[in-house]
Amino acid sequence: MTNPVSPATIALVKHFEGLRLTAYLCPAGVPTIGYGHTAGVKMGQTITSAQADAFLSADLAVAAAQVDRLVRVPVNDDQRGALSSFVFNLGAGNLQSSTLLKLLNARDYDGASIQFERWVYAKVKGVSTRLPGLVARRAAEAALFSGQTAQAQGSICTCDGNG
Repeated sequence: MTNPVSPATIALVKHFEGLRLTAYLCPAGVPTIGYGHTAGVKMGQTITSAQADAFLSADLAVAAAQVDRLVRVPVNDDQRGALSSFVFNLGAGNLQSSTLLKLLNARDYDGASIQFERWVYAKVKGVSTRLPGLVARRAAEAALFSGQTAQAQGSICTCDGNG
Protein backbone atom coordinates (compact mmCIF):
# COMPACT_ATOMS: atom_id res chain seq x y z
CA MET A 1 0.00 0.00 0.00
CA THR A 2 1.24 3.46 -0.91
CA ASN A 3 1.82 5.97 1.88
CA PRO A 4 -0.52 8.96 1.65
CA VAL A 5 0.81 12.31 0.47
CA SER A 6 1.44 15.19 2.87
CA PRO A 7 -1.26 17.69 3.83
CA ALA A 8 0.79 20.38 2.04
CA THR A 9 0.48 18.40 -1.18
CA ILE A 10 -3.28 18.05 -0.81
CA ALA A 11 -3.61 21.80 -0.15
CA LEU A 12 -1.48 22.63 -3.19
CA VAL A 13 -3.51 20.42 -5.52
CA LYS A 14 -6.84 21.64 -4.10
CA HIS A 15 -5.76 25.24 -4.60
CA PHE A 16 -4.73 24.87 -8.21
CA GLU A 17 -7.46 22.48 -9.32
CA GLY A 18 -10.32 24.22 -7.53
CA LEU A 19 -13.48 22.35 -6.52
CA ARG A 20 -16.22 21.71 -9.05
CA LEU A 21 -19.11 19.52 -7.91
CA THR A 22 -20.65 19.31 -11.40
CA ALA A 23 -18.77 17.72 -14.29
CA TYR A 24 -17.21 20.11 -16.78
CA LEU A 25 -14.84 19.91 -19.73
CA CYS A 26 -11.33 20.93 -18.73
CA PRO A 27 -9.20 22.91 -21.23
CA ALA A 28 -8.06 19.63 -22.79
CA GLY A 29 -11.71 18.69 -23.45
CA VAL A 30 -11.82 15.91 -20.86
CA PRO A 31 -14.86 15.50 -18.56
CA THR A 32 -13.61 16.47 -15.09
CA ILE A 33 -15.14 16.79 -11.62
CA GLY A 34 -14.10 17.50 -8.05
CA TYR A 35 -10.44 18.50 -7.78
CA GLY A 36 -9.37 17.50 -11.29
CA HIS A 37 -10.70 13.93 -11.22
CA THR A 38 -11.18 12.49 -14.73
CA ALA A 39 -11.55 8.69 -14.46
CA GLY A 40 -15.04 7.59 -15.50
CA VAL A 41 -16.52 11.10 -15.32
CA LYS A 42 -19.65 11.74 -17.39
CA MET A 43 -20.98 15.14 -18.33
CA GLY A 44 -23.95 16.05 -16.14
CA GLN A 45 -22.56 14.07 -13.19
CA THR A 46 -22.62 15.70 -9.76
CA ILE A 47 -20.82 14.76 -6.54
CA THR A 48 -20.54 15.95 -2.94
CA SER A 49 -17.52 17.62 -1.34
CA ALA A 50 -16.84 14.37 0.52
CA GLN A 51 -16.82 12.45 -2.77
CA ALA A 52 -14.44 15.04 -4.25
CA ASP A 53 -12.09 14.55 -1.30
CA ALA A 54 -12.26 10.76 -1.73
CA PHE A 55 -11.52 11.02 -5.46
CA LEU A 56 -8.58 13.32 -4.75
CA SER A 57 -7.19 11.00 -2.10
CA ALA A 58 -7.39 8.03 -4.48
CA ASP A 59 -5.97 9.99 -7.43
CA LEU A 60 -3.04 11.28 -5.37
CA ALA A 61 -2.36 7.76 -4.08
CA VAL A 62 -2.05 6.59 -7.69
CA ALA A 63 0.24 9.52 -8.53
CA ALA A 64 2.37 8.89 -5.42
CA ALA A 65 2.69 5.20 -6.32
CA GLN A 66 4.06 6.24 -9.72
CA VAL A 67 6.53 8.59 -8.04
CA ASP A 68 7.59 5.79 -5.69
CA ARG A 69 8.14 3.53 -8.71
CA LEU A 70 10.19 6.07 -10.69
CA VAL A 71 12.31 7.79 -8.03
CA ARG A 72 15.38 5.79 -7.03
CA VAL A 73 16.87 8.17 -4.44
CA PRO A 74 15.66 9.21 -0.99
CA VAL A 75 13.09 12.01 -0.98
CA ASN A 76 11.29 13.65 1.92
CA ASP A 77 7.50 13.98 2.20
CA ASP A 78 7.44 17.43 0.59
CA GLN A 79 9.63 16.36 -2.34
CA ARG A 80 7.47 13.28 -2.87
CA GLY A 81 4.37 15.46 -2.62
CA ALA A 82 5.62 17.99 -5.17
CA LEU A 83 6.40 15.16 -7.56
CA SER A 84 2.98 13.60 -6.91
CA SER A 85 1.27 16.89 -7.77
CA PHE A 86 3.35 17.03 -10.95
CA VAL A 87 2.30 13.48 -11.90
CA PHE A 88 -1.34 14.17 -10.98
CA ASN A 89 -1.33 17.14 -13.36
CA LEU A 90 0.93 15.91 -16.17
CA GLY A 91 0.97 12.12 -15.94
CA ALA A 92 3.67 9.64 -14.98
CA GLY A 93 4.97 9.38 -18.54
CA ASN A 94 6.03 13.01 -18.51
CA LEU A 95 7.92 12.53 -15.25
CA GLN A 96 9.46 9.29 -16.48
CA SER A 97 10.93 10.92 -19.59
CA SER A 98 11.91 14.19 -17.89
CA THR A 99 15.28 15.76 -17.18
CA LEU A 100 13.79 16.50 -13.75
CA LEU A 101 13.71 12.77 -12.95
CA LYS A 102 17.12 12.12 -14.52
CA LEU A 103 18.70 14.85 -12.36
CA LEU A 104 16.86 13.72 -9.25
CA ASN A 105 17.90 10.09 -9.69
CA ALA A 106 21.48 11.35 -10.14
CA ARG A 107 21.09 13.01 -6.69
CA ASP A 108 21.10 16.52 -8.16
CA TYR A 109 18.21 17.75 -6.02
CA ASP A 110 18.83 21.45 -6.77
CA GLY A 111 18.99 20.79 -10.51
CA ALA A 112 15.80 18.77 -10.32
CA SER A 113 14.02 21.59 -8.50
CA ILE A 114 14.88 24.04 -11.27
CA GLN A 115 13.33 21.70 -13.85
CA PHE A 116 9.78 22.29 -12.58
CA GLU A 117 9.77 25.69 -14.30
CA ARG A 118 10.19 24.05 -17.72
CA TRP A 119 6.73 22.42 -17.49
CA VAL A 120 4.58 25.52 -17.99
CA TYR A 121 3.41 25.04 -21.58
CA ALA A 122 0.22 23.56 -22.97
CA LYS A 123 -1.23 23.28 -26.45
CA VAL A 124 -3.80 26.01 -27.02
CA LYS A 125 -5.43 25.73 -30.44
CA GLY A 126 -2.45 23.67 -31.58
CA VAL A 127 0.16 26.17 -30.37
CA SER A 128 2.47 25.58 -27.42
CA THR A 129 1.60 28.40 -25.02
CA ARG A 130 3.08 29.41 -21.65
CA LEU A 131 0.13 29.45 -19.22
CA PRO A 132 0.17 31.63 -16.09
CA GLY A 133 -1.70 28.95 -14.12
CA LEU A 134 0.98 26.40 -14.91
CA VAL A 135 3.74 28.90 -14.08
CA ALA A 136 2.17 29.44 -10.64
CA ARG A 137 1.58 25.73 -10.06
CA ARG A 138 5.11 24.70 -11.03
CA ALA A 139 6.54 27.47 -8.81
CA ALA A 140 4.48 26.16 -5.89
CA GLU A 141 5.62 22.58 -6.60
CA ALA A 142 9.27 23.68 -6.84
CA ALA A 143 8.94 25.58 -3.57
CA LEU A 144 7.40 22.55 -1.84
CA PHE A 145 10.13 20.33 -3.32
CA SER A 146 12.77 22.72 -1.97
CA GLY A 147 11.25 22.85 1.50
CA GLN A 148 9.84 26.33 1.12
CA THR A 149 6.28 27.50 1.50
CA ALA A 150 4.67 29.06 -1.52
CA GLN A 151 1.76 31.44 -1.62
CA ALA A 152 -0.14 30.37 -4.69
CA GLN A 153 -1.83 33.05 -6.74
CA GLY A 154 -5.40 32.43 -7.86
CA SER A 155 -7.33 29.22 -8.34
CA ILE A 156 -6.80 28.10 -11.91
CA CYS A 157 -7.56 24.69 -13.36
CA THR A 158 -4.33 23.50 -14.91
CA CYS A 159 -5.77 20.26 -16.23
CA ASP A 160 -4.24 18.77 -19.32
CA GLY A 161 -6.48 15.73 -19.27
CA ASN A 162 -4.41 13.71 -16.80
CA GLY A 163 -5.71 15.29 -13.64
